[in-house]
Amino acid sequence: MIIPGDKPDNSAIRSFRRVGRLASRSLRVNSPIRRRVSCPRGGPRGHGDFYFDKSPSSRYHLSKISAISKRRSDVKRKVTILVALILVLGLALAGAQASGKKYVLKFNHVLTTQDPYHGAFLKWAEAVSARTNGNLKVEVFPSAQLGVEEDILEQIRQGAAVGQNTDAARLGQYVPGIAVMNGPYFVESLEEVEKLNTLPSVQKWKEELEKTQGFKILSFMWVQGFRQMVTNKPVRKPADLAGLRIRTPPAPIWQESIRAIGATPVAMAYGEMYSGLQTKAIDGVELSFTASASGKFQEVTKYACETKHILLINFEVISSKWFNSLPVEYQKILEEECNRAGLEVSRRYLNEIDPRNLEVLKAAGMTLIPESEIDMAAFKAAGEKAYQKLGILDVRDQVYKELGKKK
Repeated sequence: MIIPGDKPDNSAIRSFRRVGRLASRSLRVNSPIRRRVSCPRGGPRGHGDFYFDKSPSSRYHLSKISAISKRRSDVKRKVTILVALILVLGLALAGAQASGKKYVLKFNHVLTTQDPYHGAFLKWAEAVSARTNGNLKVEVFPSAQLGVEEDILEQIRQGAAVGQNTDAARLGQYVPGIAVMNGPYFVESLEEVEKLNTLPSVQKWKEELEKTQGFKILSFMWVQGFRQMVTNKPVRKPADLAGLRIRTPPAPIWQESIRAIGATPVAMAYGEMYSGLQTKAIDGVELSFTASASGKFQEVTKYACETKHILLINFEVISSKWFNSLPVEYQKILEEECNRAGLEVSRRYLNEIDPRNLEVLKAAGMTLIPESEIDMAAFKAAGEKAYQKLGILDVRDQVYKELGKKK
């Protein structure tokens, strides 16, 4: 016990002061405790003039003060953490919603409004709008309303807020290797297309397109069925195509693929094909049965020949610069919904839509040359010349190795 008038012990004094401060901060000290941590009434007020009661009651009150202080400290720490979490979540939400900023992507494609792809693009747009509360909109323009494909691709490279449904053949003019995905008999099922997206070679091409050309590939899970020969002459083997002028897009892989299997390629815009057949500028086209029916080519051709020479993989492409300007959450939504809509329409295209539209062509008077009557081995062998001509045979073989596919 420290008795008034004794020489003060500095360490003891500091300890008692800390106890006093702790008590005053943690709770309102009532008079019984105050009497135990104070100077005796009427006693001196010198530097060491403290009175401390060592009774059990006094020790109980001090331990109670310490426990209360600890509980309050714990509560304060938890409240601080909770406030920090609320602030972080609030900032994340504010970033995702971009303060209500609106974004609009104008998306162009060459197909008609009757084509199933148009409906799938609209479904993609609706899903994106719903998930972003209308802050990100995709406006779909069919029948090349915004311009021809090549012009739109150049706008995309410059960073415009536009998109285009295109193919590996056109993208191969910017990064040559990727053109292999548009080659004859390259892949033959949607399952193989899905596996392509996991391959190192394909990832490398996508990154190169983005970094060097400004193209962001949202998805290539849009498979538009098999390309078939739609002509005015029956085709059962490559030799039957000799001398026939078949419309193709202008890209080298398209031209060389059609030349390799025996025809003469004629570059022509999609919208000019019908009149080209009417005027005999071309002898046929190579399209899916669905595209043939929606374009009403049954009115100007006689034979639907099931050559299946290309499984057409479509790419949905936008500007990487514009894509990177979006909030990260919006980027994720745009890609996810594009993949979802693409896979859905691709399955329907292959399993339901194309077979149904083949019946439309037949009902209109066209004659089907079925796969069973086609010399597929001869067509596949002829198709190899396209890869050799373009110098991408090694590229094709490397992809096959990664894919686990035999030649």
